[in-house]
Amino acid sequence: MMEMIVYLLLLFILLTAFFASFTKDLVNSLIALSLLSSTLVILFIILQAPDVALTEVVVASGITTGFFIITIDKTGGKR
Repeated sequence: MMEMIVYLLLLFILLTAFFASFTKDLVNSLIALSLLSSTLVILFIILQAPDVALTEVVVASGITTGFFIITIDKTGGKR
């Protein structure tokens, strides 16, 4: 059962990565990237790597998303 959950999370990560890469709207891409990071955190917790999960929360979900929000705001969100 746990393997199935891991495979479903990996599939979801793959789909959100494709969506974040190929969408035209930067805000939607940022939302997909944040969702991808949050899913990775869940996956790391399931795989019993809490130190990696904590780092992912702080760096990818927090700092990187914040920088992207500031950058999109400063540039006007144009691609």
